[in-house]
Amino acid sequence: MGELIVGTSGALGRIRICNPDRHNAMTLDMWQHLPRALAELEADASVRAILIEGEGPKAFVSGSDVSRFGAERSDAAATQRYNRAVEAAMLAPRRCGKPVLAKIRGICMGGGMGIAAACDIRICSDEARFGIPAARLGLGYAMAPLRRLVQLMGEQNACDVLYSGRTFGAAEALAMGFVARTARPEDLDEVCRAWLDRVAENAPLTLKAIKLSMAELEKEPQARDLAAVESAVADCFESQDYREGAKAFMEKRKPVFTGR
Repeated sequence: MGELIVGTSGALGRIRICNPDRHNAMTLDMWQHLPRALAELEADASVRAILIEGEGPKAFVSGSDVSRFGAERSDAAATQRYNRAVEAAMLAPRRCGKPVLAKIRGICMGGGMGIAAACDIRICSDEARFGIPAARLGLGYAMAPLRRLVQLMGEQNACDVLYSGRTFGAAEALAMGFVARTARPEDLDEVCRAWLDRVAENAPLTLKAIKLSMAELEKEPQARDLAAVESAVADCFESQDYREGAKAFMEKRKPVFTGR
Protein backbone atom coordinates (compact mmCIF):
# COMPACT_ATOMS: atom_id res chain seq x y z
CA MET A 1 0.00 0.00 0.00
CA GLY A 2 1.33 3.42 -0.91
CA GLU A 3 1.84 6.28 1.51
CA LEU A 4 3.09 9.84 1.81
CA ILE A 5 6.05 10.34 4.12
CA VAL A 6 6.12 13.85 5.57
CA GLY A 7 9.06 15.39 7.42
CA THR A 8 11.24 18.42 7.94
CA SER A 9 14.94 19.15 7.80
CA GLY A 10 15.81 22.59 9.08
CA ALA A 11 13.81 25.11 7.04
CA LEU A 12 12.84 22.49 4.45
CA GLY A 13 9.60 20.55 4.48
CA ARG A 14 9.56 17.31 2.50
CA ILE A 15 6.76 15.15 1.14
CA ARG A 16 7.89 11.83 -0.30
CA ILE A 17 5.39 9.94 -2.45
CA CYS A 18 6.02 6.29 -1.75
CA ASN A 19 4.51 3.39 -3.70
CA PRO A 20 7.63 2.01 -5.41
CA ASP A 21 6.10 -1.30 -6.49
CA ARG A 22 3.81 0.73 -8.77
CA HIS A 23 6.24 3.52 -9.68
CA ASN A 24 4.76 5.72 -6.93
CA ALA A 25 1.22 5.60 -8.32
CA MET A 26 -1.32 7.43 -6.18
CA THR A 27 -4.07 5.61 -4.29
CA LEU A 28 -7.21 7.35 -3.01
CA ASP A 29 -5.69 7.59 0.49
CA MET A 30 -2.57 9.23 -0.97
CA TRP A 31 -4.60 11.76 -2.97
CA GLN A 32 -6.56 12.61 0.19
CA HIS A 33 -3.40 12.90 2.29
CA LEU A 34 -1.54 15.35 0.03
CA PRO A 35 -3.57 18.49 0.93
CA ARG A 36 -3.32 17.61 4.63
CA ALA A 37 0.45 17.12 4.37
CA LEU A 38 0.91 20.49 2.69
CA ALA A 39 -1.31 22.19 5.29
CA GLU A 40 0.77 20.61 8.08
CA LEU A 41 4.01 21.95 6.61
CA GLU A 42 2.47 25.36 5.90
CA ALA A 43 1.45 25.63 9.56
CA ASP A 44 5.00 24.84 10.72
CA ALA A 45 6.67 28.23 11.26
CA SER A 46 10.14 26.68 10.92
CA VAL A 47 9.43 25.57 7.33
CA ARG A 48 10.30 28.11 4.63
CA ALA A 49 10.03 25.95 1.48
CA ILE A 50 8.58 22.55 0.59
CA LEU A 51 9.88 19.72 -1.59
CA ILE A 52 7.68 17.07 -3.21
CA GLU A 53 9.53 14.03 -4.57
CA GLY A 54 8.98 10.38 -5.43
CA GLU A 55 10.51 7.44 -3.62
CA GLY A 56 13.54 5.96 -5.36
CA PRO A 57 15.22 6.65 -8.71
CA LYS A 58 12.59 5.23 -11.08
CA ALA A 59 9.63 7.55 -10.73
CA PHE A 60 8.24 10.82 -9.42
CA VAL A 61 4.61 9.69 -9.78
CA SER A 62 3.29 7.40 -12.50
CA GLY A 63 -0.29 8.61 -12.10
CA SER A 64 -3.23 7.06 -10.27
CA ASP A 65 -2.95 3.45 -9.14
CA VAL A 66 -5.17 1.89 -11.81
CA SER A 67 -4.99 -1.50 -10.08
CA ARG A 68 -7.17 -0.07 -7.30
CA PHE A 69 -9.83 1.48 -9.54
CA GLY A 70 -12.16 -1.51 -9.03
CA ALA A 71 -12.24 -0.86 -5.29
CA GLU A 72 -11.88 2.91 -5.22
CA ARG A 73 -14.03 3.85 -8.24
CA SER A 74 -16.61 1.08 -8.01
CA ASP A 75 -19.70 3.19 -8.84
CA ALA A 76 -20.70 6.72 -9.78
CA ALA A 77 -20.60 8.02 -6.20
CA ALA A 78 -17.18 6.47 -5.53
CA THR A 79 -15.85 7.86 -8.81
CA GLN A 80 -17.11 11.33 -7.91
CA ARG A 81 -15.46 11.09 -4.48
CA TYR A 82 -12.19 9.93 -6.09
CA ASN A 83 -12.25 12.76 -8.63
CA ARG A 84 -12.86 15.35 -5.91
CA ALA A 85 -9.85 14.01 -3.99
CA VAL A 86 -7.64 14.22 -7.09
CA GLU A 87 -8.73 17.76 -7.87
CA ALA A 88 -8.16 18.89 -4.27
CA ALA A 89 -4.67 17.38 -4.33
CA MET A 90 -3.81 19.07 -7.62
CA LEU A 91 -4.95 22.44 -6.25
CA ALA A 92 -3.23 22.08 -2.87
CA PRO A 93 0.35 23.07 -3.87
CA ARG A 94 -0.98 26.25 -5.50
CA ARG A 95 -3.01 27.09 -2.41
CA CYS A 96 -0.15 26.42 -0.02
CA GLY A 97 1.28 29.70 1.27
CA LYS A 98 4.90 28.56 0.91
CA PRO A 99 7.02 27.86 -2.19
CA VAL A 100 6.73 24.26 -3.39
CA LEU A 101 9.29 22.51 -5.61
CA ALA A 102 8.70 19.27 -7.51
CA LYS A 103 11.89 17.20 -7.87
CA ILE A 104 11.27 14.84 -10.77
CA ARG A 105 13.18 11.65 -11.47
CA GLY A 106 12.18 8.98 -13.96
CA ILE A 107 8.49 8.58 -14.72
CA CYS A 108 6.15 11.56 -14.36
CA MET A 109 2.88 10.52 -15.95
CA GLY A 110 -0.80 11.40 -15.71
CA GLY A 111 -1.57 12.55 -12.19
CA GLY A 112 2.15 12.89 -11.63
CA MET A 113 2.22 15.68 -14.20
CA GLY A 114 -0.81 17.17 -12.49
CA ILE A 115 0.92 17.24 -9.09
CA ALA A 116 4.13 18.61 -10.60
CA ALA A 117 2.22 21.28 -12.55
CA ALA A 118 0.56 22.46 -9.34
CA CYS A 119 3.95 23.15 -7.75
CA ASP A 120 5.60 26.55 -8.10
CA ILE A 121 8.67 25.21 -9.88
CA ARG A 122 9.72 21.90 -11.41
CA ILE A 123 13.28 20.62 -11.77
CA CYS A 124 13.88 17.25 -13.41
CA SER A 125 16.69 14.87 -14.21
CA ASP A 126 17.81 14.49 -17.82
CA GLU A 127 16.29 11.00 -18.00
CA ALA A 128 12.82 12.01 -16.78
CA ARG A 129 9.86 10.95 -18.94
CA PHE A 130 6.52 12.71 -19.10
CA GLY A 131 3.06 12.05 -20.49
CA ILE A 132 -0.67 12.17 -19.79
CA PRO A 133 -2.26 8.97 -21.14
CA ALA A 134 -5.85 9.87 -20.14
CA ALA A 135 -7.11 9.51 -23.73
CA ARG A 136 -5.56 6.02 -23.91
CA LEU A 137 -7.36 4.97 -20.72
CA GLY A 138 -10.74 6.58 -21.40
CA LEU A 139 -10.39 8.92 -18.41
CA GLY A 140 -11.87 12.41 -18.23
CA TYR A 141 -9.52 15.33 -17.52
CA ALA A 142 -10.82 18.04 -15.20
CA MET A 143 -10.65 21.76 -15.94
CA ALA A 144 -8.46 22.80 -12.97
CA PRO A 145 -5.38 20.73 -13.94
CA LEU A 146 -6.04 21.43 -17.61
CA ARG A 147 -5.99 25.17 -16.99
CA ARG A 148 -2.68 24.86 -15.16
CA LEU A 149 -1.14 22.87 -18.03
CA VAL A 150 -2.21 25.55 -20.52
CA GLN A 151 -0.70 28.24 -18.28
CA LEU A 152 2.64 26.42 -18.19
CA MET A 153 2.92 24.90 -21.66
CA GLY A 154 0.59 26.95 -23.85
CA GLU A 155 -2.61 25.71 -25.44
CA GLN A 156 -0.98 24.04 -28.43
CA ASN A 157 1.50 22.01 -26.38
CA ALA A 158 -1.20 21.02 -23.90
CA CYS A 159 -3.44 19.84 -26.76
CA ASP A 160 -0.56 17.89 -28.29
CA VAL A 161 0.24 16.10 -25.02
CA LEU A 162 -3.39 15.39 -24.08
CA TYR A 163 -4.77 14.41 -27.48
CA SER A 164 -1.86 12.16 -28.43
CA GLY A 165 -1.18 10.62 -25.02
CA ARG A 166 2.45 10.37 -26.10
CA THR A 167 5.53 10.18 -23.89
CA PHE A 168 8.22 12.86 -24.12
CA GLY A 169 11.54 13.57 -22.47
CA ALA A 170 13.16 16.17 -20.27
CA ALA A 171 14.54 18.29 -23.12
CA GLU A 172 11.08 18.67 -24.64
CA ALA A 173 9.53 19.38 -21.23
CA LEU A 174 12.07 22.18 -20.81
CA ALA A 175 11.39 23.58 -24.29
CA MET A 176 7.63 23.55 -23.60
CA GLY A 177 8.13 25.41 -20.34
CA PHE A 178 6.83 22.60 -18.15
CA VAL A 179 10.09 22.38 -16.19
CA ALA A 180 12.33 25.26 -15.16
CA ARG A 181 15.59 23.39 -15.62
CA THR A 182 17.11 19.94 -15.99
CA ALA A 183 20.07 18.32 -14.30
CA ARG A 184 22.15 15.19 -14.62
CA PRO A 185 20.65 12.42 -12.44
CA GLU A 186 23.67 12.51 -10.13
CA ASP A 187 23.33 16.31 -9.73
CA LEU A 188 19.57 16.56 -9.24
CA ASP A 189 19.59 16.40 -5.43
CA GLU A 190 22.24 19.11 -5.20
CA VAL A 191 20.54 21.40 -7.73
CA CYS A 192 17.18 21.15 -5.95
CA ARG A 193 18.70 21.57 -2.51
CA ALA A 194 20.62 24.66 -3.63
CA TRP A 195 17.42 26.27 -4.93
CA LEU A 196 15.49 25.43 -1.77
CA ASP A 197 18.27 26.68 0.50
CA ARG A 198 18.39 29.96 -1.42
CA VAL A 199 14.62 30.40 -1.10
CA ALA A 200 14.71 29.50 2.59
CA GLU A 201 17.16 32.33 3.25
CA ASN A 202 14.70 34.93 1.96
CA ALA A 203 12.06 36.87 3.87
CA PRO A 204 9.08 34.60 4.69
CA LEU A 205 6.51 37.41 4.53
CA THR A 206 7.74 38.38 1.07
CA LEU A 207 7.48 34.76 -0.10
CA LYS A 208 3.95 34.57 1.32
CA ALA A 209 2.91 37.79 -0.42
CA ILE A 210 4.32 36.62 -3.75
CA LYS A 211 2.57 33.25 -3.45
CA LEU A 212 -0.72 34.94 -2.62
CA SER A 213 -0.41 37.33 -5.56
CA MET A 214 0.35 34.43 -7.91
CA ALA A 215 -2.75 32.59 -6.68
CA GLU A 216 -4.97 35.64 -7.16
CA LEU A 217 -3.63 36.20 -10.68
CA GLU A 218 -5.00 32.78 -11.66
CA LYS A 219 -8.54 33.90 -10.80
CA GLU A 220 -10.87 35.89 -13.00
CA PRO A 221 -10.35 39.64 -12.35
CA GLN A 222 -13.72 40.06 -10.63
CA ALA A 223 -12.94 37.19 -8.22
CA ARG A 224 -9.53 38.44 -7.07
CA ASP A 225 -9.09 39.42 -3.43
CA LEU A 226 -7.03 42.56 -4.00
CA ALA A 227 -7.46 43.65 -0.40
CA ALA A 228 -5.75 40.46 0.82
CA VAL A 229 -2.84 41.04 -1.57
CA GLU A 230 -2.48 44.68 -0.50
CA SER A 231 -2.55 43.62 3.15
CA ALA A 232 0.15 40.98 2.59
CA VAL A 233 2.37 43.53 0.81
CA ALA A 234 1.80 46.07 3.61
CA ASP A 235 2.79 43.43 6.17
CA CYS A 236 6.16 43.14 4.42
CA PHE A 237 6.90 46.87 4.68
CA GLU A 238 5.82 46.97 8.32
CA SER A 239 7.89 43.96 9.35
CA GLN A 240 11.12 43.61 11.30
CA ASP A 241 12.43 41.64 8.32
CA TYR A 242 12.08 44.70 6.08
CA ARG A 243 14.22 46.70 8.47
CA GLU A 244 16.68 43.81 8.75
CA GLY A 245 16.94 43.54 4.96
CA ALA A 246 17.70 47.24 4.57
CA LYS A 247 20.22 47.19 7.42
CA ALA A 248 21.99 44.09 6.07
CA PHE A 249 22.21 45.69 2.62
CA MET A 250 23.86 48.80 4.04
CA GLU A 251 26.22 46.68 6.16
CA LYS A 252 27.06 44.44 3.19
CA ARG A 253 26.12 41.23 5.00
CA LYS A 254 23.62 38.44 4.57
CA PRO A 255 20.28 39.24 6.23
CA VAL A 256 18.83 37.00 8.90
CA PHE A 257 15.06 36.88 8.50
CA THR A 258 12.66 35.66 11.18
CA GLY A 259 9.27 36.01 9.52
CA ARG A 260 8.25 38.88 11.77
